[in-house]
Order: sequence, then structure tokens, then C-alpha cells
Amino acid sequence: MDWIEINIYTSSEGIEPVCGRLYRLGITGVSIADEGEFLEFLEENKAAWDYVDDTLMQSMHNETKVTAYVADNAQGNEMIAEIKSSVRELKELDTDGKFGRLELEFSGMSEEDWANNWKKYFHVMPVGEKILIKPEWEELTEKTDRIVFNINPGMSFGTGSHYTTRLCIEQLEKYIKPGMEMLDLGCGSGILSIISLMLGAKRARAVDIDENSVHIAYENAKRNGINISSYSVFAGDIINDKSVEARLSDIKYDVIVANIVADVIIALAPAAKRLIKPGGVFITSGIIADRKDEVKNALSESGFIAEGTYDKADWCAMVCRAD
Repeated sequence: MDWIEINIYTSSEGIEPVCGRLYRLGITGVSIADEGEFLEFLEENKAAWDYVDDTLMQSMHNETKVTAYVADNAQGNEMIAEIKSSVRELKELDTDGKFGRLELEFSGMSEEDWANNWKKYFHVMPVGEKILIKPEWEELTEKTDRIVFNINPGMSFGTGSHYTTRLCIEQLEKYIKPGMEMLDLGCGSGILSIISLMLGAKRARAVDIDENSVHIAYENAKRNGINISSYSVFAGDIINDKSVEARLSDIKYDVIVANIVADVIIALAPAAKRLIKPGGVFITSGIIADRKDEVKNALSESGFIAEGTYDKADWCAMVCRAD
């Protein structure tokens, strides 16, 4: 399969709204090149200038951009049309121009080229106190007592390296207990639901708006020896399609996790409250610091009681319980 690379040129202020719109369309894996953040780092670490590669310096003196990939097929081209429409709508709303020029650029990329350029940046990575994320193409060089999660995330899904995913894993380590029922909303590559099973959950269900996530999550489950009878994944929009919630509501869940973005978490909160057990834990992440209070208030209004807030860089995760 071939892929289409989509670059959306924006500004530092535009990263969150652009990513939010991509997430709502089902694109849950993006890369971000933020010139402002890089230059701020250099300004605060002038002593390191001599050690920064000249090529990197030159490449970062470009506009901030958000990059995503879609399959070069009918579904992918339909997705491009939706992205164009959504970005055009955002540009019309951005009357002050603070989100940059909001223009799109496309380029074709073969699967082989993507693998060669992408895999070199993804290596074995410890997360929290118990988990070790290992891409399947790497070998462990020494023994470990950690739970090893093997992953090949595919083209448009998370690897576990992002701050938001790591925040979720750290909380799952604390709250997942043997025998629990777990639900992953916006599962992407299935990393959070599969790790929950590896931590002892009795059963995990996962749902994502992108149909491709189903195949990729099941492949990652197989890769980690998960008994398929304890794991189910399907595609659907739980916010706008009542049948999706109905499909999930035959049981109540001890733990629900949503690693998405602020707008989607706010919209998901009422459904999460209906699906969770009394006293159950709702773990949310993908929240930028500026929207922390807004999400916290929405969760409270839906009947959740705040239990903790956790930050990495400019990202926040929240843990709350159902009253």
C-alpha cells in the first residue's frame, strides 16, 4: 500500500486546533514540527548550540507544520476531502490569523520509504515502573523485569512515545487490577487496551473512529500473545452514533481511558459516565495545559470527581472517579 503525506502549515497557536480536527476525523497519529518551540529551546540552552546539527538548524527555520498520513486509496482520498473542508472551516473562523496560513501540501510516499525513514526514530523505551515498549524490529540487549510490549503501530497510529500516551500508561499501572473490565475510547494502535490486559485486566474493549485501527490493534494484540477472547476492537463514532454506545453498554467498566484531545474528551464525558461502574476510574489525556480547567469542569458536570492531574511538558492527563 502507498501513502499520501499531508502537511498542514500553521503556527504554534494553531497546533492544538489543527490536531483536534484531525483527531475528530479519525487521524490519531500525527507529527509536529514547531519552529517556535525549537527556537525557544535554543534560546534557553545557548551553551548547546555547537552540538546542534546544522541540517536540523536549517530545517527548523521553516513554518510550524502538522504532518499526517492517509492511505493512497478511495478511503484515503475521501479523508483528504474531509481534511480540506475542516481546515478551510478553521481558516474562516481564524479571523485574527493567529493559526498561520492554514494551507495544505501533499506528497506521495511508498510504504517502503516510510518504513526506512520512520523506524530509525523509534527505539526501545521504558515507561512508568512496569512497562517497556519495544518496536518489533529491535532486539533487547539485556534482560528486563518489565512487561515488554511489542509494537508495530502501522502508518497512522501512535507508538507510545508521545507524552500523552506515557501519561496514560503510568496511570494504568496504578489503577488496573486483576479481573477488571477496561474500555479504550479512541484506541488507535490498541496500545493502552493491550497493556491493560498485560497488567492483569480480565477483558478490554477498544473503539476508534478509524476502521484501520481495528486491524492494527488486533495485530498488536497477537504480537503480544493476547488471548483474543479477552479483547475486542471495532470502529465507530461513540459521540454521534448512539448504536456504538449501545454496543458497549452490556457491561459496566472499572477503568475507561481516552487519550484524545480536549474537545473530544469533553464530548465523551457523558457517555463515559453512563458506561463506567460507580467508583470506576476515568483516565483522560491529550489535554493541553491551557484547557486543563475547561476539561476538569466538564468532567465534574458529567458526574466525575477529580482524583489527580499529571503533567508532562505542555500536556496534561486527568484521573477522576465516577460518583
